[in-house]
Amino acid sequence: MKSSSVLRLLVLGVTGNVSIAMAQSPGTFTPTGSMSTPRVVHTATLLPDGRVLIAGGIATSAASPLASAELYDTSTRTFAATGSMATARFGHTATLLPDGRVLIAGGNAGTGAELYDPSTGTFTATGNMIMAGGSITAGDGSAATLLADGRVLIAHDRTGPLPAAAEVYDPVAGTFSATGDQLVIWFGDQKATLLPDGRVLVVACCTAEQLYDPASGAFSLTGATTSIQADGFAAALLMNGKVLLSGGYAEDGALGHPGTTGAELYDPSIGAFAGTGNMTTGRFGHTATLLGDGAVLIAGSQQPVFLNAAIASAELYDPAAGTFSRTGDMTTGRFLQTATLLPDGTVLIAGGRGPSDDVLASAELYTPQLLAPAPALFSLSGDGTGQGAIWHADTGKIASSANPATAGDVLSMYTTSLFEGGVIPPQAAIGGQLAEILFFGDAPGYPGYYQVNFRMPSGVAPGPAVSVRLTYIGRSSNAVTIGVQ
Repeated sequence: MKSSSVLRLLVLGVTGNVSIAMAQSPGTFTPTGSMSTPRVVHTATLLPDGRVLIAGGIATSAASPLASAELYDTSTRTFAATGSMATARFGHTATLLPDGRVLIAGGNAGTGAELYDPSTGTFTATGNMIMAGGSITAGDGSAATLLADGRVLIAHDRTGPLPAAAEVYDPVAGTFSATGDQLVIWFGDQKATLLPDGRVLVVACCTAEQLYDPASGAFSLTGATTSIQADGFAAALLMNGKVLLSGGYAEDGALGHPGTTGAELYDPSIGAFAGTGNMTTGRFGHTATLLGDGAVLIAGSQQPVFLNAAIASAELYDPAAGTFSRTGDMTTGRFLQTATLLPDGTVLIAGGRGPSDDVLASAELYTPQLLAPAPALFSLSGDGTGQGAIWHADTGKIASSANPATAGDVLSMYTTSLFEGGVIPPQAAIGGQLAEILFFGDAPGYPGYYQVNFRMPSGVAPGPAVSVRLTYIGRSSNAVTIGVQ
């Protein structure tokens, strides 16, 4: 792919807008500002501007749902109120859309769905789901996944005979529509993971798991899990494209039994699960967060289950070795918390239930051994804003108002902070529409930089300064612009 010599000099001279974490000891947790209200079974969504939207949940053990929402500011490390949801809810899903809005769906609120707009700080209703989403029990519910084409798959937990329904939300139309029926039915915990090839792995710890193919709109069976348990397990996509599953407990009626230490990997290339090293501690209701360096942070648990004993321990999974090892403890024991990878590479842990089964308002930050920041895009001004250093692949000319991009054009850009040798594709949003990624990998001759080639999507409103963002492992780059015709 062609690029001009001016562009090459520009890219090598720009560092991009990267926030740096305040000095903390690597491998440790430190307190940060507390939420305005205690929350469990809430959601936490990283916004494109780096703030974290905390929405809904339960404030007490009485299971009274919350409509309130708040924002965590990474620069001040404090929480502040934002607009409230139209409907109080918990056990819901929250999905960041390509245009920066957040889809809130289901939970105890039935079929209701709404959108949060960060630019106004308000929630507004959107089309209702076809089926009631989510469960009223903590940790259970529907699973929502942003697909590679910008739609959202909702896989429901249901009781009763097959088939089990699933549906897709179209953010352009603002409506939900039915898609292929699920082949595995489960009333309880399930996790959905977008695989590098665009399919979705839906795991419910049953005798067989399933894959959703957006191209056909159909589910198919894949391998069965072996060592994880039916509820309270965690899932994390690894940089190599495999999915790490860990922990959980079996619903065998026994009180006080421990969560399992078991863990296993799903390999999409062969459609099978295989064991990996066990965790150092049995866990249920824990979080699993992919870090920028490729490791997975495992934090918290209710242990033993049902005995109101939240633990503070945390550990790291090393995909290269296939082993777990202890890292620093959280500042307080908690389970059913949220864990959000922030732009600077730290992880925000918020809320959950505490050691006495109390609902927590506290939050804390984990600092990894290696801080890997979010990707940065480059601009002609050199400050990471305005006209982007994004060029037509066939001519090497900048995609500006003088040489605008049109639907179907192949464009190229450089970025930072992709994982060397990783197979998880970044997502490029142009004017709020996801583009097809054609290539991502090392920028030839420029160590530490990466090239991304993408196809200009259709349906983008024309203009001289259309926004472009790159999202990688859930974190957005700065926004630059291109000309679109």
